[in-house]
Amino acid sequence: MLKVGLIQQHLSCGTVGRDIRLYGTVTSTNDVLKELAKAGAPEGTVVIADEQTAGHGRLKKSWFSPPGVNLYASVLFRPAVPLREVPGFSFITSLAAADAIALEGFSPAIKWPNDVLVDKKKVAGSLAECASSGRRVDFVILGVGVNVNVAPAALRAALGEAARAAGSLGEAAGREIDRNVFAANFLNLLDKWASVFAAQGLAAILDAWRDRDILTGRRVQVRGEGKADEGRVLGVDREGYLVLRDPRGARRRVLTGEIRLAD
Repeated sequence: MLKVGLIQQHLSCGTVGRDIRLYGTVTSTNDVLKELAKAGAPEGTVVIADEQTAGHGRLKKSWFSPPGVNLYASVLFRPAVPLREVPGFSFITSLAAADAIALEGFSPAIKWPNDVLVDKKKVAGSLAECASSGRRVDFVILGVGVNVNVAPAALRAALGEAARAAGSLGEAAGREIDRNVFAANFLNLLDKWASVFAAQGLAAILDAWRDRDILTGRRVQVRGEGKADEGRVLGVDREGYLVLRDPRGARRRVLTGEIRLAD
C-alpha cells in the first residue's frame, strides 16, 4: 500500500514533497491539487491517490486508473517564468518519470510531448495545467500517471485494442515494483529537474529532453479536431513546440494534437 511515511523515508528533495497529501479515491489528482493551489497551498505540495475515477491526459483522453497498482500524482509549482515557457517547463515531468523508470533497470524513451515508453509501449503520461493572470503565471500543476504494476489483462479489459500500445513496469520487469520507492524517486528527480530549470533555464531542460526523444527524424501524423497533417519531425524548438517539415517543405510548429508514427 502507498503510505506517506514510507515515501518520505526515501525522499531527499528540497522543495517537492514538503507536503504530501495521500488520498484513496479522487476524480483526478490534478483536480484536487487545483483546489488546494487556489486556496494558497505552497510550492512543492504533492497530491497522490490510490485510484482516479476521471483521470485523463492531454486532449481529455482518459487514463485508466485502477486502485492498488499504479502511481497517480500531481505536484504544485509557482515558477517565476513567462507564460510562453510553461510548455517547456512541463518537460521536467517526463524527464523525472523517465529517470525514475531508468532506476528500475529500463531504458525509457520520450515521445513528444510527455509520453514515456519502455520497449515501445507507453507506461507513463503527464498533464500540465496552468493558471495565470494576464501574462503572469500564478501556478503550474504537473500531473503524472505511471503504470507501475497494473496487469496486462486489466489493461486489455479496460482499453481494448489500445492496450497493445500500453504496458507496465511490473510486466516488463517480471516482478512487482515498490510503489512507495518509485514515488519517492520520481519526486526526488522532479525536484532535481526543477532546480536545473531554475539555475540553467529552459534550454538545459530541452537539451536533456532531446537526448531521450524518439521522434526526431521520423515521419508522423498530427491529429487534431480537423484532418490529420503529416510531416517529418525536425525536433523541438526553444519553447518546446514540435517542429515538422510537411511534404511541401514548409515548417510547422505544433503545440497540441495526437502524434502517430507514419513510417
